[in-house]
Amino acid sequence: MDIAPFALERWFAEVEHDADIMLAESGIRSLPADRFDTDPGALDYVIPTNGDPELRDELAGRYDRTADEVLCTCGTQEANFLAFIALMDRDVHAVCVTPTYQSLHELPRSFGSVTTVDLTPPRWTLDVDAVADAIEPNTRLIVLNNPNNPTGRYHAEETVQALYDLAADADAYLLCDEVYRQLTADPLPPVASMGPHGLSTTSLTKAYGLAGVRFGWLVGDQEVVKRAWQWKDYTTISPSLFGQHVARQALGRREQAILRENRELVRDHHDRVADWVAAHGLSWHDPVGVNGFVTVPEGFRDGEAFCRAVVDEASIVLAPGNAFGFPGYFRIGFGLPTAELTEGLSRLDEFLGAGR
Repeated sequence: MDIAPFALERWFAEVEHDADIMLAESGIRSLPADRFDTDPGALDYVIPTNGDPELRDELAGRYDRTADEVLCTCGTQEANFLAFIALMDRDVHAVCVTPTYQSLHELPRSFGSVTTVDLTPPRWTLDVDAVADAIEPNTRLIVLNNPNNPTGRYHAEETVQALYDLAADADAYLLCDEVYRQLTADPLPPVASMGPHGLSTTSLTKAYGLAGVRFGWLVGDQEVVKRAWQWKDYTTISPSLFGQHVARQALGRREQAILRENRELVRDHHDRVADWVAAHGLSWHDPVGVNGFVTVPEGFRDGEAFCRAVVDEASIVLAPGNAFGFPGYFRIGFGLPTAELTEGLSRLDEFLGAGR
């Protein structure tokens, strides 16, 4: 098995530790630990290792599924990995909608074969017919990220339904990474609730501000989940005990307050960045979530050249569109604390006003 370097993570590894402001963060600002009871008791494995049955049952109810159709994981990344390895092999094909988080197309490619279908800028629309044309006799998966990272595009329910129907007709699965879904006040139904061919992955990271608890889940067909659990015995064995302990609280009576606070923060920060984008004559597709994919200012060769100049001269990390296959753009994240966002935008104003 061979896999390409994770371009975005290699970029961050190169530049983020010496920079003052991380303006490429793709999640919401982190919540303080003192909002939760942080004593889970004895620091043992989670038993059973697919997650606490009562918590899985609670999660399953959100998808009109059963507890046996839920696997608790160490974040969305593991949930996606386990779904791919459960379904893919050298004879299996996947259709992946891009641009997206690199692992959503690179992991299935490392296990089998992949055809990518690009969203069309500037509105990042999806041509469902192009997805249909990409399906092969051995297609087992269609992969979507909704809302999309990096563009912030939130595909409409009819678009997602059309993809689900394509998957069902091909006797395949539609896997949707839904980590940003709860950041909108009116989220679409999760893909796993659409029927037997839907698989959903998500976590407490992007919408809840709890990246450090490393807690996510995979929901879908019981046989897929069972096989993913078998592979999990060889990855992390069980989800984090601490993460599960905090997850119970975050998904219980605290949930609506957490989501309300985070959605308010996102609305405010979105408007600040929208004003900044317009003030500099740049453009983006009005995003859902905490990421915007912005056109590179004039005078720079591509997104990497722009982002490198910004980190060198303003000590700010942005994400070059090159890492997503679209070098004419850069990703800006606006879920960080307000003071950091304000300072970051001020420095970018100064940088772009310095004779550029």
